[in-house]
Amino acid sequence: MEAYRINIQGLSNTLHHFEFDLGKEFFGKYGTDLVAEGSLHAKVTLDKRETLIEAYFYIEGTVKLTCDRSLELFDYPLSTEQRIIFKYGQEEKEISEEVYIITHHTEQLELGQLMYEFIGLAIPMKKLHPKFQEQEQEGIMYTSGDTAAPEETDPRWEILKKLNKN
Repeated sequence: MEAYRINIQGLSNTLHHFEFDLGKEFFGKYGTDLVAEGSLHAKVTLDKRETLIEAYFYIEGTVKLTCDRSLELFDYPLSTEQRIIFKYGQEEKEISEEVYIITHHTEQLELGQLMYEFIGLAIPMKKLHPKFQEQEQEGIMYTSGDTAAPEETDPRWEILKKLNKN
């Protein structure tokens, strides 16, 4: 999607700032598996140098999540900061989660997919409506099975432990 691409060929070797609004159109393009709706604002700072480009992402806003317990929709405040390094090399490839190799002929950086992944990483595994989160903090605990006290150890083991100390 052109709206989330940055032309890096014309950028000078200095800091550059970009801002994006991420909403319904954004999630429609990159996927609705993790998040279907949201209203987020992303600030991207590119630090372009001779041998690499460091990209800093600051994403804030709210996303609509479905509660795992009650299946109610709720607004979840989201805030994340990430860093990606684009190094210049012979062929394009991903070295690690934070380092990508791009060629000197790369004209644009596609940041939309990266921002979608960062949003997905900021969403908790357990999605609870705020009304349930207060109960979780108060110490509700679910147990299963017998909660009897542990049995005492067999006295024969104590004798063997004494032998081992000698």
